[in-house]
Amino acid sequence: MSSASQQSADADGGLFGGEHGEPELVPAQRQAAAGFERVPPQDLSAEQSVLGGMLLSKAAIADVIEVIKGHEYYRPVHQTIHLAIVDMYGRGEPADPITVTAELTRRGELAKVGGAAYLHTLVQAVPTAAHAEHYAGIVRDCWMLRKAIEAGTRVTAMGYAQDAAPAEVVDAAASELLELQATFDVGKDPAGWDTPLSELLEEWEEAQAEGENPGLPMPYANLQRMLGTVPGHLVVIAGRPGMGKSVVLLDLMRHLAVIHGKPAAFVSLEMARRQIMNRLIAAEAEIPQHAVRTRSMDADQWKRYDRVKQILMQAPLRLIVPPGGITVAQIRSNLRRWAIEDQLPAALAVDYLQIVRPEAAKGANRTNEVDAIARGLKELALEFDIPIFAAAQLSRLTTATSDRVPQLSHLRESGEIEQAADAVVLLHREDYYEPEHERAGEIDLIVAKNREGSTGIVSCAFQGRFSRVRDMGVGT
Repeated sequence: MSSASQQSADADGGLFGGEHGEPELVPAQRQAAAGFERVPPQDLSAEQSVLGGMLLSKAAIADVIEVIKGHEYYRPVHQTIHLAIVDMYGRGEPADPITVTAELTRRGELAKVGGAAYLHTLVQAVPTAAHAEHYAGIVRDCWMLRKAIEAGTRVTAMGYAQDAAPAEVVDAAASELLELQATFDVGKDPAGWDTPLSELLEEWEEAQAEGENPGLPMPYANLQRMLGTVPGHLVVIAGRPGMGKSVVLLDLMRHLAVIHGKPAAFVSLEMARRQIMNRLIAAEAEIPQHAVRTRSMDADQWKRYDRVKQILMQAPLRLIVPPGGITVAQIRSNLRRWAIEDQLPAALAVDYLQIVRPEAAKGANRTNEVDAIARGLKELALEFDIPIFAAAQLSRLTTATSDRVPQLSHLRESGEIEQAADAVVLLHREDYYEPEHERAGEIDLIVAKNREGSTGIVSCAFQGRFSRVRDMGVGT
């Protein structure tokens, strides 16, 4: 190489960062230059040992299916063999190399898996069936790593995409990883496909032996007795704007956290956190909202605040105000994170249902959007085994009736709200329409739907100045 050429190469080397004028390779190029490709985590010997053990022993089949279901194998042919063995086991038929060969022949899959010779190879690959469960664990672990890599690849693709806002990408990435964690932690047969009734009866008897379960503690005794709210329930609190939906929801969560020390979460989509704090302090310290809001509390009111301050500080109540709103998927993502951290609340309140952001693209049918939100909240209650309370708006049709008492048919924009809910409580106050009405200061909690019990009306005292509702005769 001439001196001039060498100088040119050195200059190029300075530009590309490589030695002796060679361009520096990016990581992927280095791998290719090194002559190797990354292979997804796998252990074919463990996969063969699992299947060999299953072909040798019926007991090994029972052990293996508690660990893996069949989709965890890296080689598709191993999944095919596994599923054939499990099907035969489920029918009570013996599953050995000869019978499984016949089954795969009947299905037209024998040639695809390598013929009868490969089944005999699997049996010869394992000296004993005693360790099949251990090998199944190895297969499952490799599958988990592959799933983690797939999730990471999708998260990487989201980051490089230019068609989404950064905040949306972060939310989607977090949801992706938390969903992966949930996939790995489902427990034994959570859906009950293979759980015999005898086990369910045993669980039921154990629960009965624990004693009376009145349901979730509520500040309104008659409503608690009527609803008996338990984990998995979706309870809708519905009313016209300003009727008291937020007051009731915050009452429920405040009672749970402050009085009973149970963790509760209140998600507000229409109030700032400062407004919620104003209401919380007014209700707990019995200070008029006006004095709290205008920062004009007198000395006596400050003493009342001082008496409850420590109680509020220790209450396991979370007040959540998502900037820009929230979707059902984002609620699920946060609940999964809490579940992983062992911090799931005993109940969750959402204020309110119709302003949860829809997942569908803009322009979608509004009724379908609200239907999906209602179904989604019910699914969350079941998935995380907690009761969820959601406020809902009633339509103007309520005011068109002669007595202005709300009906289920007045639920705004969706019939699915009524369908998805385990209970629907409609709020009605006579003084909402006539301030001087003889029932001024009272609120009716109309249980219009109740899957777990009766319907009826629970009358309480509406203390608007304190932003709370109380049982009749309590703290007027």
